[in-house]
Amino acid sequence: MGGGWTATAMTGAPAPESLSRAIAAYLGLALGDALGATVEFMTPREIVAAHGVHDRIRGGGWLRLRAGQVTDDTTMSLALGEAILTAGTVDALYVARAFDAWMRAKPVDIGNTVRRGIIGFRTRGVPVAPVSDHDAGNGAAMRVLPVALAGHRRPEATLREWCRTQARVTHHNPLSDAACECLALMTRDALAGAGRDQLLDRHAEALIARHPEFEYRARRRENPSGYVVETLQAVFQALAATDDFRACLIDVVNRGGDADTTGAIAGMLAGALYGPDALPPAWLNALDHETRAACQRQAADLMGLDGVAT
Repeated sequence: MGGGWTATAMTGAPAPESLSRAIAAYLGLALGDALGATVEFMTPREIVAAHGVHDRIRGGGWLRLRAGQVTDDTTMSLALGEAILTAGTVDALYVARAFDAWMRAKPVDIGNTVRRGIIGFRTRGVPVAPVSDHDAGNGAAMRVLPVALAGHRRPEATLREWCRTQARVTHHNPLSDAACECLALMTRDALAGAGRDQLLDRHAEALIARHPEFEYRARRRENPSGYVVETLQAVFQALAATDDFRACLIDVVNRGGDADTTGAIAGMLAGALYGPDALPPAWLNALDHETRAACQRQAADLMGLDGVAT
């Protein structure tokens, strides 16, 4: 990793630049969600036939969304963030209760593994899903941002533990755990000023060393499924191939597949990396106003949680 940059645990109030990057990350998540939802489950060829290059927030898609409306990627993140703020930490029971309330409110969309995990909590009263080889979906990774923000001043071991705690409420799988930890650490380092290549060299490479399935340079990942490996391959490729927020998101969502989630995750990382000035004004203006306000407010609140270097 070049540039001599290193991550450190911090105490005290977040720096203004870190706070602005955190807000950009949350808005980036919502923008990527709203942009990608239009072309979710389409192939790249179908996207070209319908839109040429899909590069504006227009709504529609299989969910028939309003322009600027978001899906479960954003609303579940907000539910997790509220649980963290209520508990003052990442507590599995608080998280499970928040997800239960979120599902009872009838979200516009919900993944099968998420649904099964929440129903399991209702049935057993235990806020941890059983270990499963089949739960390597991207539903825990798509919502990890609140953990990264709340834990940005915590030691790495604590941040990793928090990632696993929130993930295993619905996804108890080693690949899901590893993906969540990688994304949270990448976001944390981007908030502190790390560059794109530093994020990939430090964290994507470490992820691949532990889980070679995530190798993303061998071939272009088109039409990524909900499998978390394919999700991160598409996101890492888009991040590596571009050098600004807009280009990164256009690249990843035009790959089709689970485009709301690849868009949300890429938006989270690119927002933290490039900051608020990189967010396209036309996209921000199109984003649902209540969602925009909720993301901004929660980002600031999560960044304000006390952190200790222990």
